[in-house]
Amino acid sequence: MGYRWRYQDSTEVDVIGPDERFDEQADAEQWLEENWPDLLDGGVDQVTLLDGDTPVYGPMSLHPPEQ
Repeated sequence: MGYRWRYQDSTEVDVIGPDERFDEQADAEQWLEENWPDLLDGGVDQVTLLDGDTPVYGPMSLHPPEQ
């Protein structure tokens, strides 16, 4: 099955994002660490990590915390 990200807007509606698949959770997390600014610029507000169709964690906001 593998790991992948589900992309959503701020109202938790699914939006289209890169269809990346990963064998390892760490690889998926590394990819997100490198690509979250582009996702945010493209209209993705939050992500959920999936293993197949099963949520691992999330939704997790891509917006930096307000200070």
